[in-house]
Amino acid sequence: MLERIKTFVRGVIRKMFPAKSIEQALDVKPCISSVMQERIEFWHNMYIGIAPWCKGSVTSLRKEQGICMEFANVCLNEMESQVSIERLDDIYKKAIQDLNENLQSGLALGSFIIKPLGGDKVEYLTADKFVPLAYDERGRLTDVVFIQDKKDGEDYYRRLERHTLIDSMLTISNRAFVSKSQDDIGREISLESVEEWKNFPKSVSYQGIDKPDFGYYRNPIKNEIDGSPCGVSIYEAGIDRLEEVDNQNARIKWEFKSGERAIQVTPQAVKKTTIGPNGEMSFETADLDERLYRTVDLQDGEYKDFYREWSPEFRDTNIINGLNYHLRQLEFSVCLSYGDLSDVADVDKTATEAKIAKKRKFNMVAAIQSNLKDCLEDLVYALAFYNAMLRSGYEFSCTFKDSILEDEATERENDRADVALGAMQLWEYRMKHYAEDEETAKKMVAQTADVIE
Repeated sequence: MLERIKTFVRGVIRKMFPAKSIEQALDVKPCISSVMQERIEFWHNMYIGIAPWCKGSVTSLRKEQGICMEFANVCLNEMESQVSIERLDDIYKKAIQDLNENLQSGLALGSFIIKPLGGDKVEYLTADKFVPLAYDERGRLTDVVFIQDKKDGEDYYRRLERHTLIDSMLTISNRAFVSKSQDDIGREISLESVEEWKNFPKSVSYQGIDKPDFGYYRNPIKNEIDGSPCGVSIYEAGIDRLEEVDNQNARIKWEFKSGERAIQVTPQAVKKTTIGPNGEMSFETADLDERLYRTVDLQDGEYKDFYREWSPEFRDTNIINGLNYHLRQLEFSVCLSYGDLSDVADVDKTATEAKIAKKRKFNMVAAIQSNLKDCLEDLVYALAFYNAMLRSGYEFSCTFKDSILEDEATERENDRADVALGAMQLWEYRMKHYAEDEETAKKMVAQTADVIE
């Protein structure tokens, strides 16, 4: 798998700027490895529908986006956050207006940064747009390089903006480089050489800063790729299943295409038209659908009739069941509940499976929300810093409702009402919510009735 990723990534148009070039320019070793950079590019191309297996008849079902969208929606659906000071709260609310869509991208690529630009303006940067240099013991990013590219003719200009937080001192430095190659850092030039960069300070420091001047989020998944603190894609564990899903979808499309009804007709059943200087013949069906009618040159006497219907039996049910199987395996791999991606009709075959799946999803959602809360807390700190409100005494609160478990509780209450109305048997209720088989559930109901009597 890794070799295939490397081969594919070398051919993509969009590439991350090599971490080794940052090491050469700044004389510091980045935390991210070349293997990790290749993986991030791989996740990105999967996310936009051009995974390496998507070629020929195989196209992406875009389940990567579905996974990220589901987690983002659930995580943010009932999030309540605010800042105690109204002015700072207004700035914060404007800064997170696009949080959902950017969280989706961050989930796909493993991490993202919300970087203040002054006032209420922020910039969302996914993992392919910054190079991490150092983390603290909590996994908070404390040293990072942001890369801004500019192309002028055959020249590539780059501005490296480094943010370093050490011992309560924040240092922001800017350096510019020019190169003839997209993959080479080139030679250093003055910031004044590029018109829009001339007002950036070469270096500036601030004392008394306790947190980074940006919000950083990473997925709560251990990095087994290079062992670094860099974030891992939410669908990394399901890559093989995603490939199977796309391949199975191609089989479904081929089954319907190859099984289209057709009428095979002999040459005697069509109008003959003479064309060309040598009098060659062309067979045509007048005013007939060419998708439905096919001309077949048969030998005399081979078939009694002029027409023969081609209508093979579809095998779609088995193939679709196979797709649904792979989707259910994918849901398990990425910690979604059964039915989030697969056919809902096949979900609750066993109450135990459904219950465990919901808890698995809840645990992942809770972990994502915890990391996101830290990110937003640091973002508010950064916004307060850039708006001269760091010592204003503000307080930040962020809460998430347990919507997944609440849905289960609501379902349980509805089922209790159905039992009271007689629309559902008590033993059926026990089977669903206590994970009992039918025999055990009926036995427990009978024992309960004996005790009451």
